[in-house]
Amino acid sequence: MKINTDRENLLEPLQKISGVVERRQTLPILANILVNAGNGMIHLTATDLEVELKTEAKVECDGEADFTIPARKLLDICKALPESAPITLDVGEDKVKLQSGRSRFTLSLLPARDYPVIEPTPSNSVMSINESTLNRLIEKTQFAMAQQDVRYYLNGMLLEINKGDLRTVATDGHRLAMSQSNKSVPEDISQQLILPRKAVIELGRLLADRDGDIKIEMSNNYIRVLMENAVFTSKLIDGRFPEYQRVMPTGSNKEVEADKANLRQSLTRVSILSNEKYRGIRFDLKENLLQLQAHNPEQEESEEELEVKYSGDELKIGFNVGYLLDAINAIGEESIIIELKDTNSSALIYGKDNIESRYVVMPMRI
Repeated sequence: MKINTDRENLLEPLQKISGVVERRQTLPILANILVNAGNGMIHLTATDLEVELKTEAKVECDGEADFTIPARKLLDICKALPESAPITLDVGEDKVKLQSGRSRFTLSLLPARDYPVIEPTPSNSVMSINESTLNRLIEKTQFAMAQQDVRYYLNGMLLEINKGDLRTVATDGHRLAMSQSNKSVPEDISQQLILPRKAVIELGRLLADRDGDIKIEMSNNYIRVLMENAVFTSKLIDGRFPEYQRVMPTGSNKEVEADKANLRQSLTRVSILSNEKYRGIRFDLKENLLQLQAHNPEQEESEEELEVKYSGDELKIGFNVGYLLDAINAIGEESIIIELKDTNSSALIYGKDNIESRYVVMPMRI
């Protein structure tokens, strides 16, 4: 069977699903993508047994065929071809011949019947949400997810639906990011899901700032997101997410207002001489003045003063500068509010006049 298409038509869906394919696999077939061709369409599926992504493209084909083809090799070939180059795939029993202009490639196939496909349990909740809203919630919080933490439930993001509000929460035990959108989902759904880290990252890649709605189907073990020309399925983490509301600082009596750009630049400069392992930086707060200090084991020091709005008692407190910068970069407003209590209490950071996204950073001894 022959499939005729062009470079761009094949490259776009391949780039969408390539992130799901792991470079190191337990099963050789997981390095491949499943191709179902017929009726002028090809449907592409990629999975790593935890996450699955399906997409499609219009092509010319003279029959029907199901096969699996090496994902990375096919993507690299398409990338290397000239723009708008025509592509012909001649599918055989165990090989596919790809021809474009004077270029010819022969790739090995594996049988489609051996390809694992995720079969989610029937969904118990279905809802629609604005695509740009979900994209924003993921963008604002995903950086705080843990990586390979023994507390496996932290290696992902909490998606909480309650009374029409949708909230995303991520934490690695040292910092917490929370963002919410009010009255954006049906009020009759109440659910808590923990999406695995990889699923969150892939969803972040797929979603865009489009105004259209996307459909989300949820069950006890799976989540499925139906987008334009793509269906994303992921297993959920079976665990109990920490009670994040108890982590949110209360009783803060010191409020610092700073210009976002100036604070970010000052932190970046001072952090150059911080300890490379612990990234510690000291805040020395006085009336309308923030003094930033850092030092490292080589006895080198950096110091900078920054004008801020502050009228409370003097306070010295240390933070991991990387965590501060991540939170600041996620805030869209030009002015930033930092709420503090004492040397041993966490800081609450958010954009001025916007409490929909809030960030908690634990202090550290310096």
